[in-house]
Amino acid sequence: MFDTILVANRGEIACRVIESARAMGVRSVAVYSDADAGARHVALADEAVHIGGAAPSESYLRTEAILAAAAATGAQAIHPGYGFLSENPDFVEAVEAAGLVFIGPSAKAIRAMGLKDAAKALMEEAGVPVVPGYHGADQSDDVLSKAADEIGYPVLIKAVAGGGGKGMRLVERAADFAEALESARGEARTAFGNPDVLVEKFVEKPRHIEVQVFGDGTRAVHLFERDCSLQRRHQKVIEEAPAPGMTVEMRAAMGQAAVRAAEAIGYKGAGTVEFIVDGSDGLRPDGFWFMEMNTRLQVEHPVTEAITGVDLVEWQLRVAAGEPLPVAQEDLTITGHAFEARLYAEDVPAGFLPATGRLAHLAFPAGARSDTGVRSGDVISPHYDPMIAKIITHGATRDIALKRLGQALRETQVAGTVTNLAFLGALAGHAGFAAGDVDTGLIGRDLDALAAAPEPTAPAMAWAALVALGLDGAPAPLDGFVMWAPLGRDVVLRRGDADLTCRVVTRSGRSHLVTLPDGIVVEALYDAAGWTLDGDTAPAHHVEGHKVTVFDGYGQAFERIDPLDRVAEAAAGGNLIEAPMPGLVKVMRAEAGQSVSAGDRLAVLEAMKMEHSLTAPRDGVVAEVLVSEGSQVEAGAPLIRLEDE
Repeated sequence: MFDTILVANRGEIACRVIESARAMGVRSVAVYSDADAGARHVALADEAVHIGGAAPSESYLRTEAILAAAAATGAQAIHPGYGFLSENPDFVEAVEAAGLVFIGPSAKAIRAMGLKDAAKALMEEAGVPVVPGYHGADQSDDVLSKAADEIGYPVLIKAVAGGGGKGMRLVERAADFAEALESARGEARTAFGNPDVLVEKFVEKPRHIEVQVFGDGTRAVHLFERDCSLQRRHQKVIEEAPAPGMTVEMRAAMGQAAVRAAEAIGYKGAGTVEFIVDGSDGLRPDGFWFMEMNTRLQVEHPVTEAITGVDLVEWQLRVAAGEPLPVAQEDLTITGHAFEARLYAEDVPAGFLPATGRLAHLAFPAGARSDTGVRSGDVISPHYDPMIAKIITHGATRDIALKRLGQALRETQVAGTVTNLAFLGALAGHAGFAAGDVDTGLIGRDLDALAAAPEPTAPAMAWAALVALGLDGAPAPLDGFVMWAPLGRDVVLRRGDADLTCRVVTRSGRSHLVTLPDGIVVEALYDAAGWTLDGDTAPAHHVEGHKVTVFDGYGQAFERIDPLDRVAEAAAGGNLIEAPMPGLVKVMRAEAGQSVSAGDRLAVLEAMKMEHSLTAPRDGVVAEVLVSEGSQVEAGAPLIRLEDE
């Protein structure tokens, strides 16, 4: 076994690898960028090396800097985590040329599965069923459009390199194909440096079921399946294992197909074979097709660990060190059910826009596993994926595991940035999901209800008012004492764009009546157990400056406003198109004097590894373009101004 390994990654996966290495008695070396100097993975590691600037291209993608760090610290092997260099065969070869061990598959295996078109051809040869589609080398617009016509709409355009939903577009009619192709190519070129795409038949009620495989270069086993059907724009949101409705026959068929795929390329280490499954008539052994193989550890690997009792990172280290697979297929069994929810810094009501900001407070419930790379006080950087944590629960049955997930989400506390926590909670409570009736279209069908921001309850708003006035602590004997009438005062709380005036009447230091804007009155009483609101225990909260976050309803944030400081805010009158988040102006199509119609795409902003189209809010004429292509802008920066109506 290795004495020291270097983890060539950051965030929660770096922390995850470091923790398993430590449990095995293996030293770990972290690498970090300028932005990550104080990051959690740096603090966890036995040693850490600075490798460059905040942008990934200046740090985590610099092979020479990573190899130099390994040499300087005496590391014998490099674990790539996922993302960045984890599926880069050139990096694997550079690691091995430096006399180090790459903890993962060979460069040959990665290349075999790295391009989706070549991988599908290889899988057909291995007897693995594949989705009908075009995977040819001719990338001309006419050939791709003709292929889509022949396959039949709807079709998926997918980047041949990479994954994670980047460079992927669903096209439902021929008239939309050209624009979708241009968009997919642009995103693929940015994300992977390769604009090539393939075109596939889109399965009408698809389920995304993947099989965890593990090989030692000679033989492979599968560790059963995960259902990743809860997706939004091809991004996984909640995963579970095993898949609901799975039959013994289909599990055997999918498992055997996945093992054939792994053994066909002499696979070594952890990998995932992803299948698209027709869920329109139950799960059938003839109703699944190979999509792609991820030649790395997956983000959702904890649910597999929960149901099998296997530490996949430990297996990675052991196999990379030359040990054979520790078990045979018949030794692996499923125990219970597990879920994983991905907690992101993103503004769900605003269209799931990635968010940045400082995590003023972050706490997870004791009853769930939480894999995270951040702590209270850390900053969500615009340079990296905005994931805050993965929340994992396990139970004897699917129903128990799902109830535990719902409880864990309700008890998770985040303050300082907007998150998708309420969205995850709504999904966990979705009736169709609870019944196991899942497919990749579930979120889209019920998006309005799932994405709606929960309104604060009366007790939560009343508590925010009391906290804003500093009345949340244990009262002193004379607090609230007045000679004549009870003391009354107003406090203005801002929530979103609304200013809410609450009236607090103090009857004593132990008793307050809070009248809310809608006239509802909440009684707050203090006793030996603490504060209660209409008889129920007051929720936890966090205060920073004028901002109060009440941990009720997945976190309700309010800002205390001083009426004397309130001023009228100048409205842009619909004339300004602003950056919704920090990012790079990838494309600018607007020109001064140009006539535009509502919905016209005027610019493309690249942020958080994704492209976001900015459109005209109304019909009008462009007065001026305020930034140029290639500009790095902050959230709220004006990009384009339209002439006054």
